[in-house]
This record gives sequence, structure tokens and C-alpha cells, in this order.
Amino acid sequence: MKKTWTEKLNAPARHQVKPVPIDIAGMKKGEIMLVPTPHMIDAFIRAIPPGASMDVRTLRHKLARRFKAEVACPITTGFHLRTVAEAACEALQQGAAMDTITPFWRVLDADTPTTRKLACGPGFVTAQRTKEGI
Repeated sequence: MKKTWTEKLNAPARHQVKPVPIDIAGMKKGEIMLVPTPHMIDAFIRAIPPGASMDVRTLRHKLARRFKAEVACPITTGFHLRTVAEAACEALQQGAAMDTITPFWRVLDADTPTTRKLACGPGFVTAQRTKEGI
């Protein structure tokens, strides 16, 4: 049976900090790279206050610095951003209150490619950003 997004978010995982093996995705071989977990992304987004926003590049930079790395893996970060957002959408569909879900719209906007894939769609993201004045 296919895992839900919430199950993917809650699956046990450990982050890694290691050298980038090759030049890839804007990273240089040898740079110290954080490979984050879904929970790290979730916790980071939950700490962004209402009315504030941050783009994905800034999130990666700040998260990397927090874990004494030079860069955060853009591929893994992208996967986990979708996991966090879809888990929040699932929670809403199951009746969770808006103030209990991860406010992923503070990082993803209507133009972020991931947003078009979300079950709750770009309209939801735009509406939440508008409500918060971002």
C-alpha cells in the first residue's frame, strides 16, 4: 500500500552533513552539504512567523548554516518541501485546524513549480499568502 504524505513526513530519518561528491545543482565538489530530513524542513517552516516569507534558496542557505554546512542539498530539500506541504494538505482534508498545520505557503508561492503539484493547489497557497499579507 502506498504511504501517505503524513507517513512519509513522520518516517524515521537522520540528516547527513557530508562533502558534495561532484559539481551538481549549483554546488561545488567538496563543499560541505546538509542532506536534511522532512522533519527538519517542517520545523524550520513552522518557525517562520505569520506575515513573513522566505524563498527556497534562502531556506536552504539558513538551514545549512544552522547545521554548520555550506550548502543544503537542493534535490532533497525540494522533495521534502513537497512532503511537508502535502502532509499539511492531508491534515486539512482530515479536519485539522489551519493554525495546527505547517504554513508551507510562507516558503512556496504560486510560481514555485512544486505548488502546481500540490493536492490543495496554487489557489490555496495564494489565498493563504494574501491572508497573511505576503
